[in-house]
Amino acid sequence: MWLVKQAQKGDADAFVKLVEQNKIAMFKVAKSYLKNDEDVADVMSETVLQAFEHIGDLHHPEFFKTWLIRILINQCKAVLQKQKRYVLTEEMDERELEENSFSDVYFRDILSELSQKDQWIFTLYYEEGYTTKQIAKIIDMKENTIISRLNRGRKKLFLSFARNCQ
Repeated sequence: MWLVKQAQKGDADAFVKLVEQNKIAMFKVAKSYLKNDEDVADVMSETVLQAFEHIGDLHHPEFFKTWLIRILINQCKAVLQKQKRYVLTEEMDERELEENSFSDVYFRDILSELSQKDQWIFTLYYEEGYTTKQIAKIIDMKENTIISRLNRGRKKLFLSFARNCQ
């Protein structure tokens, strides 16, 4: 929280440290929305720029990461809207497989069974550790809907796993 307050006072180094602390989370969320690495890089850059320009507008420094991810998601949605398409799965080449851990690859693979919106929710919940309440706020959805989607998604993934084990 101290870094956020320093960044709000105009300390560029503090802001850079905040971005560094959150870049992996930003990448994972952006990648769950967008297939193209160039689009991911673009939305991350635009998010950092917007966050830097508007950090003074952040009223609760303890919610910096949530605020940053919300800006990122809005940027992702703008790209998707512009392209007028939604990407349901990502294809990974061998280079990407080497760069990602097995668990990340496996997680992405099983998530491909879910709808795009459910993939976003699972990514925020399981990979980024957000609560259902935080996710509801980030993606502007009722918390009970988030809980229902998580439950339905878990059941769907379990059934899919069970079928594959037979």
